[in-house]
Amino acid sequence: MNNFPINKKSSCWKDVDNEQWNDWHWQQSNRIIKIEQLRELMGTFLTDEEIDAFNKTSSEFMMGLTPYYASLIDFKNKNDPIRLQAIPQIGETIPNLDEISDPLGEENDMPTPGLTHRYPDRVLLYTTHNCPVYCRHCTRKRKVSNPESAATLTQIEQGLEYIRKHHEVRDVVISGGDPLSLSDERLTRILSDIQDIPHIEMMRVGTRNLVTLPQRITEEFASKLKELNLRNFDGKRKPVYINTHFNNPKECTKEAAEACFRLSMTGSPLGNQTVLLKGVNDDIEIMKELNKKLLSFGIKPYYIYLCDPVSGTSHFRTTVEKGLEIIDNIRGHTSGFASPQLVIDAPGGGGKILIPNGIVGRHVRKNYTVWKLINFEKKFYYYVAPTDTTEYYKRYSKPMPPDFDVNELKDSYMKHVLEKLN
Repeated sequence: MNNFPINKKSSCWKDVDNEQWNDWHWQQSNRIIKIEQLRELMGTFLTDEEIDAFNKTSSEFMMGLTPYYASLIDFKNKNDPIRLQAIPQIGETIPNLDEISDPLGEENDMPTPGLTHRYPDRVLLYTTHNCPVYCRHCTRKRKVSNPESAATLTQIEQGLEYIRKHHEVRDVVISGGDPLSLSDERLTRILSDIQDIPHIEMMRVGTRNLVTLPQRITEEFASKLKELNLRNFDGKRKPVYINTHFNNPKECTKEAAEACFRLSMTGSPLGNQTVLLKGVNDDIEIMKELNKKLLSFGIKPYYIYLCDPVSGTSHFRTTVEKGLEIIDNIRGHTSGFASPQLVIDAPGGGGKILIPNGIVGRHVRKNYTVWKLINFEKKFYYYVAPTDTTEYYKRYSKPMPPDFDVNELKDSYMKHVLEKLN
């Protein structure tokens, strides 16, 4: 742990020694969660709008950021990409016409509490409500940061029992919150118990600790993870994949690089899932730089998500065309390894839909465009995004998707959108 670089510290932590600063337990225990702490940290750079946003949103979705992640913010810059992701903004109080608390319909696909079974051969296991940083674009605001949604040992065991009984499941996503908020012992026990299920072939841990709390990747944890990856099951391995969530090159610090190196040495393949966020990374050059840096960290860029229509994210939403333009300027312009897939996680439980492949139509209004999508089950789903004003299809000489009758929405889970459009 001592060979972690030491990032710049605010004067708030001038008396914290290096050993404490690099202790993930200290970082977790000293998160900034109150407006008074934020005032002390930012001084006059904290805006009245941010104070107002905190007061209006904290009862629904609390603020929380580690001293490490806070130290990356340029307080003089109101549009700092880390500031926008971690500190409440007034845009969170302005609802979009399609926002809902559970945009992906996860609760509808839970055969047992805390386990989502949407795809034929894989499930998602919810293991904790806690995260080092509560990202303002989080798709699980309804649960994350809320102790009442904590995953109990009984709930996790019920999820494991469901997996044992369903032999079609070969892949388990361990999620939360952030699973690395758990102790080494509890997390490795969950992973080991899943590996022990005969029909399981692999696991994926979804974590943002590499970004927000890289000190969590201790040498002790890395050693335990390596032991799991080396377990032999009749000549086969059951690897533990790590999927992380870098959104901006500014997050690619020396600390993050060290954490990624430690994980790579365990034999765990690393992948990244970026969310396209207005003001954070909706820029061609920023995305190119991010994906190149990820590769230098040993991380394969996996997905770029269009932002989910979760409550409080209207200010983050981009046009679908912006995502398409970014992909157009990555593929062929740099290594194929640096080219992630662009996807929409379809509202209502349609799962991930590859873009543009899954687009079958769109209905354009002045401010909003409704996109008609088709998923792997050949079912139709809809996604609302701001309307593009840059003439993307004309500029890139691409055929425009056909128009569709927006009245289709009246018989769908999106009927509330039709009512607001009209």
